[in-house]
Amino acid sequence: MPSNLSIEQLKAAANQDREVTAAKAMVAEGLVSQVTMQDYQIPTQDGQMIEARTYRPSSVPATQCLPIYIHLHGGGFVFGTLSSEDAICSRIVVSLASTESPVLVVNVNYRHAPEHGYPTAWDDAEDAFHWVHDHLDEINGDGENIVIGGISAGAYLTASLTLAQNIGKNVALAQRPKVRGQVLMIPPLVTESCYASQVAQLRDPSVSSYVQCEHAPILPVNRIRLFNQLLGAASGSVLESDRRINPGLATAEEVKGLPATTFGIAGRDPLRDEGLLFAMLLNRNGVPTDVNVFRGLPHGFRRYGDKLSASKQWDEVMSQGIKRALGNSEPCEFVIKAH
Repeated sequence: MPSNLSIEQLKAAANQDREVTAAKAMVAEGLVSQVTMQDYQIPTQDGQMIEARTYRPSSVPATQCLPIYIHLHGGGFVFGTLSSEDAICSRIVVSLASTESPVLVVNVNYRHAPEHGYPTAWDDAEDAFHWVHDHLDEINGDGENIVIGGISAGAYLTASLTLAQNIGKNVALAQRPKVRGQVLMIPPLVTESCYASQVAQLRDPSVSSYVQCEHAPILPVNRIRLFNQLLGAASGSVLESDRRINPGLATAEEVKGLPATTFGIAGRDPLRDEGLLFAMLLNRNGVPTDVNVFRGLPHGFRRYGDKLSASKQWDEVMSQGIKRALGNSEPCEFVIKAH
């Protein structure tokens, strides 16, 4: 990040770049004609409104009821807009349109730091989840078949929401039909102040991804710390027992019964261990898991598009994760698929 720019200027520049990249991809990949989009406003529990956009395959009648994939974007809880996700959401729709599992994608633009710190984004994600259930007839979606997923910060929100529903203390979430699956791409799952519990599971602290990938491209450790400070999640007062912001520290009992979970983990990412250790925890406790590691690649490498062959594999992991969740996934041995 250029040090001479304010956070507001950085946000504006990054969001514009992401939107331009998405718009170009929509045209270059022929996605525009294959997807029908509709915008909505979602009321939040604090009286504000957030944006949402749905994506449906143009080849499917508008009245057809479809399974739903709720998408939550990445960006360190600082960056991201509705339009920045158009290509990502459209690729998912197009890739599954001709299968037995065509889906409706709901893209949610939760609010961002530093204007909106923790737990606003978490509240927005839950409000959007309830809004989807309350507007199934309007969007022609199947509330019994909802998969939630996201990238980076969006995966964080996904894991927190799905775990909260599974634990059952959040009565409103527990009363909704159980989420069918979750897709966690390059997920952060614990705050740094609570990371010691995960490091303790490693054979040696020196192999920690925070150590090995401290200066990795795109997301070095100092950038994680900046994002956490802007979010208001860098304080040592954050409790390990706060499962909303530390879903990666869930107990065996808390994760039992979670739905099928797909992981996409970057090998050269400070967040690598969080994803792998959470995947192991879920797998050991009977949760169907599909674990994918992109060897040697940094956090957020998908931004490089066709310049990296792994970008297509990334897209496939996301789409197949949704399809697998809507099928009948069964627990299996812990296997890491290397890409």
